[in-house]
Amino acid sequence: MLNLIRTLVALLVFAATAAAADTWPSRQITIVVPFAPGSGTDSIARIIGQYLQTALGQPVVIENKVGASGVLAATYVARAAPDGYTLLMATNSTHSANPYLFKSLSYDPVKDFAPVARIGSYVFMLVVGKDVPAQTLPELVAYAKANAGKLTFASGNTTGIVAGETLKSRAGIDILHVPYKSTPPAINDVLGGRVSMMFIDLAPGLEHVRAGNFRALAVTTKERSALLPDLPSLAEAGIPGYDVTSYAALFAPAGTPKEIVDRLNAEVQKIIGNPEAKARIAVTGFDAFSGPPESLAGFVQSELVNWGKLIKDAGIEAQ
Repeated sequence: MLNLIRTLVALLVFAATAAAADTWPSRQITIVVPFAPGSGTDSIARIIGQYLQTALGQPVVIENKVGASGVLAATYVARAAPDGYTLLMATNSTHSANPYLFKSLSYDPVKDFAPVARIGSYVFMLVVGKDVPAQTLPELVAYAKANAGKLTFASGNTTGIVAGETLKSRAGIDILHVPYKSTPPAINDVLGGRVSMMFIDLAPGLEHVRAGNFRALAVTTKERSALLPDLPSLAEAGIPGYDVTSYAALFAPAGTPKEIVDRLNAEVQKIIGNPEAKARIAVTGFDAFSGPPESLAGFVQSELVNWGKLIKDAGIEAQ
């Protein structure tokens, strides 16, 4: 009798899930963003959300759940109903670095999520405030060594933390880390001269560089960025082997019906292939590209290994 009951329950759950997939979407969809409005991830999510809304014929809203390097947002989505109405615009913070930065994590980046689609990669750059006299990366390193402990670097996300600690480790310099819950307040303190420098993605940082509020010294990726071709990479500017690359990807809670995941993936790929959408995304300093859910699943596994090594090599201890 117990086995019969279990079988009936399983059949009912399967039927309900199939029915939900057949009628999806029939109401508002929420994309949860781990960082504050005005951040690079928020900008990308809003562009994708706008086009998804048109494609799906239902409202798509952005909900910012800020805190703990994306842990709050990721946990919220991991525990949401797997019905396709709550999604996470994840980054390397939530799905690659946090397992190594926290001794205890309230979600599993692999088991608790259904990969939907990779969105693309960010370009991060090292910027210094007006009060820092260095004009180049070698000058910054020399200045930091001559003024040990006097310089500070801000971070508003995991990439900022790992990029800064990696610079400290590989350049052999003593600079103090000043963490922030998100990028906008970190920017304000660099602009105000309260913090010396930060690693920042192009979306919120490029306008300040062009306005002369920041001085950009290098990008964190192995190669130069097509958006800033005159700006060297840290590797070519004097830190051999330096390569910190971050990404964004869309996830649903584990157990979300495959039909819904496949539909979302198809729509995201259409958006990224849309010249108008791609141009809007490119303006933010984001390199948009995608692929099937299976490729994102494999990418997450490889990036867990990559970021684990970055964090270990930088000497960052889990908190």
